[in-house]
Amino acid sequence: MRLVQHKKEAYWFYSFLSIFYDNYVNPFFWNARMRDEALTLARLDDPSLDTLDAGAGTGFTTEGIVAHIDPAHVTCLDQSPHQLARARAKSALGGCTILEGDAEDLPFPTDRFDRYVSAGSIEYWPDPQRGIAEAYRVLKPGGVALMVGPLRPETPLARAVADAWMLFPEEEAYERWFRDAGFTSIRKQYVAPTWVRRERYGIAISGVKPKAGPSPLPQDSRQLERLHAPADAGRILTLVGRLALGSIAGFLFIPAAMIGQARAGLERRFGRRTTPVDPIPPRQAVGVAVFVAVASAVLLTLFRRRR
Repeated sequence: MRLVQHKKEAYWFYSFLSIFYDNYVNPFFWNARMRDEALTLARLDDPSLDTLDAGAGTGFTTEGIVAHIDPAHVTCLDQSPHQLARARAKSALGGCTILEGDAEDLPFPTDRFDRYVSAGSIEYWPDPQRGIAEAYRVLKPGGVALMVGPLRPETPLARAVADAWMLFPEEEAYERWFRDAGFTSIRKQYVAPTWVRRERYGIAISGVKPKAGPSPLPQDSRQLERLHAPADAGRILTLVGRLALGSIAGFLFIPAAMIGQARAGLERRFGRRTTPVDPIPPRQAVGVAVFVAVASAVLLTLFRRRR
């Protein structure tokens, strides 16, 4: 299992990443244009639709949801209190219900919601099939589930870093998980920032729940990985090691995104590219550059000392 594809590792990873997430991660990897394009598959066509955002994090995707749905009908759920603190501070989400909870073990009755949305969360789930079966369970008959997540990179180096970090599923896996959970009328589209040259960067996939009740999948007999399960010294050391290595692997994606963004901007400026480039606000670009420079200096210093 990947370094932060564990509930405890993801919990602590986001305890510090939440500080930077909206300003210095989203502009490069999951921006407003991508979010709004993906949400079209959720069919948010009635303000009164009861909608769950599972793995809501800082509420960035929820902000796109409440542009269509009355906040009083929107529930945000995430396992990270650090991320949810950021969501609670957003005025647009003031009317939403915001709860701590586990996307693979949702604390809601069967047939509860009209719409289910989860963006940028599945990559941390130890058991994605179980999480998607839970999405099916809590939807009403005729309800729509939308999942947005990354796709496995194509180049060997990017695959190695991605596989070390968290779950990057193949496109076929998303389709199989939805189909096996019981969803019908499955639709999908690719999502990507404009600095990415390949089409298969991320995917938005939706499905319709055809009838009432839980997923037709048999109950998973494997015990859920609990966030607050008891941990001995060995487990704590493993957690710390995975968290450190997972954070380093994640850090490697930031300079890659910066290089890609700069390349796309230059191609646009000199006429080699005719399509628009997603804008990065100057403050965010400077902040990321400073962060990368400081982190690189720290890593270089540590490496030299080891030598």
